[in-house]
Amino acid sequence: KIGTATITRAELERAKAILLKQNPPQQPITAEQQNQIDDYLIEQLSSAELLYQAGLKIEVKDLDKMVDDKIAQGRARFPSAEEFAKVLKEQNLDEKLLREYTRKEIIVSNLVEKEIMPKAKVTDEDVKKFYNDNLDRYFKKPEQVKASHILIGVDKNADAETRQKAKEKIDGILKEVKAGKDFAELAKANSTCPSSAQGGDLGTFGKGQMVKPFEDAAFSLKPGETSGVVETQFGYHIIKLTEKQDAQTIPLEEVKPKITEFLQGQKVQAKVQEYIIELKAKTKVEKLL
Repeated sequence: KIGTATITRAELERAKAILLKQNPPQQPITAEQQNQIDDYLIEQLSSAELLYQAGLKIEVKDLDKMVDDKIAQGRARFPSAEEFAKVLKEQNLDEKLLREYTRKEIIVSNLVEKEIMPKAKVTDEDVKKFYNDNLDRYFKKPEQVKASHILIGVDKNADAETRQKAKEKIDGILKEVKAGKDFAELAKANSTCPSSAQGGDLGTFGKGQMVKPFEDAAFSLKPGETSGVVETQFGYHIIKLTEKQDAQTIPLEEVKPKITEFLQGQKVQAKVQEYIIELKAKTKVEKLL
């Protein structure tokens, strides 16, 4: 009980079904885990009810229209009315309950927007501190290259004769590359790597993402250059470098909007929790489970 309002067992079970569908357990849930899930969900449902009750004190203009619009948007994501009804049924919902939950969600969102967000301002100093504290982690791009390759794969346990045949084949392909034949076509025709379907294109990668001999060879090339034969644990490669990107630091101004949005989200979340604690102090909450 939250004041005079109640949270029923049916609501708890509905929330639990949704949670477990979104996060399917890998093993059967024990009785102790069941109790932990119940406690967690009761806390979430209770907090939502406290926010809803507080939100009722703030007027929401055109509330019924907002509810209609939000439900219509949700329905539009489904190919048919039958599919929409099927999903509602899976969540033990009907149109009436959906409307009630949507109404509550809008009222709580209005409360957060009007009462909490104004107290969660992010300053330029906040943004700058986050940027400087996380410079190496998020805002420095290491040197990267974009490359294609042709691989003649050889099992690491292959005998000398098999390895020799593979080496002869890659040497022959290298002669064709040097003669000016199209690299992508040669990759499609000969490479044993799945990238052959894309003409050997491996996309963009940085240091530490490829095996060392391959990495060393790729990063030593200039755009447009092709390597000799490179041997790795996977076999024999010919590498063509198509692009090289120098290491760089992303300027603060470029990432400022994203940092501001992230920090504001954190501040709003913290303020919401503080607000819930204040509401709990003023409202009688009884757990009857």
